Amino acid sequence: MTIRVLLVDDQTLLRSAFRVLVDSEDDMQVVGEASDGAEAVRLVRELTPDVVLMDIRMPGTDGLTATREISADPALDGVRVVMLTTFEVDEYVVESLRAGASGFLGKGAEPGELLSAIRVADAGEALLSPAATKGLIATFLAQGPAGDGPGTGRRAADAERLAALTGREREVLVLVAGGLSNDEIAERLAVSPLTVKTHVNRAMAKLRARDRAQLVVIAYESGLVRPRVE
Repeated sequence: MTIRVLLVDDQTLLRSAFRVLVDSEDDMQVVGEASDGAEAVRLVRELTPDVVLMDIRMPGTDGLTATREISADPALDGVRVVMLTTFEVDEYVVESLRAGASGFLGKGAEPGELLSAIRVADAGEALLSPAATKGLIATFLAQGPAGDGPGTGRRAADAERLAALTGREREVLVLVAGGLSNDEIAERLAVSPLTVKTHVNRAMAKLRARDRAQLVVIAYESGLVRPRVE
């Protein structure tokens, strides 16, 4: 089946380059373009694309606000948003994931990386590169202990939901939060990648996480994982 893609960026030349690249693939097609977040939300509701490549910083309604609106609409539950950032440690990365983005990609990525990101997001997986995961850890370190700050209520709720996980599911969640792939986790635990995927899917269901990216956020915000300064 063809992956239907919506391009959202205020730079016309960049959208044109992305369109040429995406449309050159047999398994994907650009179904629309938007230059700001408000237009993006309207087109997502009208076209229901499979994947949205969303720039974070745009005049007017930014990508973060647009992503939050998209993820909050139950009718758009199947739409995956990949944030486009100038730097993978963008200050809005954590908020993007909290808003419902499936991951993020640097604008300087190679063409193959962009196409792979679209396929990964369409498959329901999360796009979290090592650099991006390090950015997340740095942000959570800056926020201080899990019990402090205005997000305490959310963290407490996440911690309560963790009680529903089995010991193995918690173990897998910790490794996911460390940025390991299913194959790497399988090797670490001496099980099959399929078994790991099953544990990840069950953890997502119990924690009501949209995807792997949301699992990482929950793991840190609940206090299950406490990053250490190296």
